[in-house]
Amino acid sequence: MHPFYQIYNKEERIVAGLMSGTSLDGIDTALVKIFNSGKNTHFELIDFQTTGFTDQLRAKLSQISQAGSGSVDDICRIDTVLAEYYLDAVCSICEKSKIKISDLDLIGTHGQTIHHLPNAEKYLGKNSRSTFQIGNPALIASRSGVITVGNFRQADIALGGQGAPLVPYVDYILFRSEEFDRVLLNIGGIANITILPAGCREKDVLAYDTGPGNMVINRLMEILYEKPFDNNGELACKGDVSKSLLSDLLENPYFKKPAPKSTGREEFGENFCKKVLRLSAKLKLRNEDIVASATELTALTIMKGIDLSNLPQDTKKQLIVSGGGIHNKVIMNSLKRKLKNASLKTSDRFGIPADAKEAICFAILANETIAGKPANLPSVTGASRKSILGAVYFP
Repeated sequence: MHPFYQIYNKEERIVAGLMSGTSLDGIDTALVKIFNSGKNTHFELIDFQTTGFTDQLRAKLSQISQAGSGSVDDICRIDTVLAEYYLDAVCSICEKSKIKISDLDLIGTHGQTIHHLPNAEKYLGKNSRSTFQIGNPALIASRSGVITVGNFRQADIALGGQGAPLVPYVDYILFRSEEFDRVLLNIGGIANITILPAGCREKDVLAYDTGPGNMVINRLMEILYEKPFDNNGELACKGDVSKSLLSDLLENPYFKKPAPKSTGREEFGENFCKKVLRLSAKLKLRNEDIVASATELTALTIMKGIDLSNLPQDTKKQLIVSGGGIHNKVIMNSLKRKLKNASLKTSDRFGIPADAKEAICFAILANETIAGKPANLPSVTGASRKSILGAVYFP
């Protein structure tokens, strides 16, 4: 029997989900036992771990993600090198969990986004929209001996969608409620939200990137302090937020752009950080004031993004937060101050560790691919129709 049908016919599957995001802090790996598919999906988290990137790998990924700064040779080579790191992460979590890699049914890998151009533009006489994730899934499949699903964004892009965010489909499956309006917030390199009105159906779901999450803060920390991130928001606590700087940064047209929308380093990467530093120099801000202002920018644009959803003011609301940004106390406290008629919880309260959520999501999305279930939401991405996501790679 073809290996696809062996996996397809199973009632439960053990899946490794891999996620490395725009914050460039490492590889999140979730080992998940998944039962059923679609709205009937439920799962057990077997284990989770984060494998940090080496300084050299982080620097190279950052370099090739900037337009005009990565060579074709670099991109070609790092595509396979990163896949080797992903494979190491899968082997490591299997060893830690005392599960043979041969017992895995699937690996789902998002890959590392190095460029994201989802909006159609004329190029060489044709409309072009594109997104580029590296971390060769074929290599992972052939070296692991496990069917691997990757390149999840491409089908949605091909249908005129943004290709992201894709996690909202899983948010809908796992978090929809008849009683509460729920906003699912993930604070990674980029912050994104999923809006689930009480009693919603798939077509009612809204989701989009709100703007920078940790990305700008982390890059400023590298430049100003030679540190990869602001641990628990400790430096932001010592600084004063500059209203003048915030006012200038909020003029970025992305913050006023209607959904569907998605973003990345193209908008909030190196050039944006250079602008932050240039404006800060004119205002004679201290380094800690710059970090505090960038941190407030994240919290403020998240709230502006939630306001764009037009959820009724008088309904019960829950803001459910995940991602690395939950460890930044300044972001979290700022969100709590700004919330009205809503409670703030982390996804841990719902049985999903906040750091593990996106890796779990890509395990579930891989399971949906094998089950033949469409997993994009046209109401979120703007795609012309629903589609089965991901390309399947056999060992």
